[in-house]
Amino acid sequence: MKGIIRYELLPPGRTIDSELYCEQLMRLKQEVERKRPELINRRGVVCHHDNARPHTSLATQQKLREVGWELLMHPSHSPDLAPSDFHLFRSLQNSLGSVRLSSREDCRNHLSRYFDQKPQNFYSNGIISLPTRWQKFIEQNGTYKL
Repeated sequence: MKGIIRYELLPPGRTIDSELYCEQLMRLKQEVERKRPELINRRGVVCHHDNARPHTSLATQQKLREVGWELLMHPSHSPDLAPSDFHLFRSLQNSLGSVRLSSREDCRNHLSRYFDQKPQNFYSNGIISLPTRWQKFIEQNGTYKL
């Protein structure tokens, strides 16, 4: 709820597979230990991701057990994105508007500015709103309407 801990831009032409995802989890673990050691010293980290194959692979499940993170399961037949991502991605999409990113460096710069300009309550409000949004999802028979 304190903000972004880590993000990565994929190299051109690279797609996420379980090997890359496990590498990303290890880099994320290092950043959590550095930036949010209080998470490690209390109950631990709860990981929530969608049901994409790299996220559900045996290698990923083993990596999550290895690092000691709890996995919050993503219900089947729910939207592709984890519900926690809707708040962030909708805002990020709005920030792009008519912005033209002509290089990876433009993209990095835009993301850095975007994340730096967000107040801490932006992230906490997104997390706090999850139960209400999840209930709305259930009431609409699995149709996610923002």
